[in-house]
Amino acid sequence: MSAESHPAESPDEELLGAEWPQVTTELTDPQRIDRISRELERAFGALADVRRGVTVFGSARLGPGTPEYETARELARKLATDARASVITGGGPGIMEAANRGAHEGTARSIGLLIDLPFETGANEYVELAVPFHYFFTRKVSFVRYSDAFVAMPGGFGTLDELFEVLCLVQTKKIRRYPVVLVGTAFWGGLVDWIHARLLADGLVSPGDEDLLTVTDDLDEVVRICCEACDLRSGESQ
Repeated sequence: MSAESHPAESPDEELLGAEWPQVTTELTDPQRIDRISRELERAFGALADVRRGVTVFGSARLGPGTPEYETARELARKLATDARASVITGGGPGIMEAANRGAHEGTARSIGLLIDLPFETGANEYVELAVPFHYFFTRKVSFVRYSDAFVAMPGGFGTLDELFEVLCLVQTKKIRRYPVVLVGTAFWGGLVDWIHARLLADGLVSPGDEDLLTVTDDLDEVVRICCEACDLRSGESQ
């Protein structure tokens, strides 16, 4: 091993850095594919009976006592009681904990799709069903497959990554149109203005793409949108 090389520090680096001379790996491509397949198979089995799923994205850094935490907690409680939703999060602290907590208080299923990160230590205490993942992309597949609607609370790069992943899938018609709701007009307003002023005005997205997002501070509106989506998928609206 050269002085500049190092063993892969995570399954993601082992996979994505396999062609880099600085990363020493021991797996073959068939072994990597088998690991990915087993991770998806385990997740699909664990989540097979999830119905009326609503995923709540948001920052791990906004803890108890912050307005965002309390809003996420209240929203999830409303989703549980009024929309009869199973609440799905990343299972970590902050906004994720708040949403799992609200679901728990509303006696709904409280689900966490956990990612293996060095700075997060397992599921928050309010997760009823914890599903572990090594890979971000297998986790995203599971978020999308088992959700009827998506809610984004304030968050950083991870939240933005998850948000735009869903928007891209809907825009390109890889999935049917899911509601995507951004909670917090003060937080999200600048992003939405930029989408209109630059992406839409410069022709970088199509007219109507901006309507894939709903931005609101009204939690009852969020619940109504999510409930309608859950009803539609389950056939209860017919």
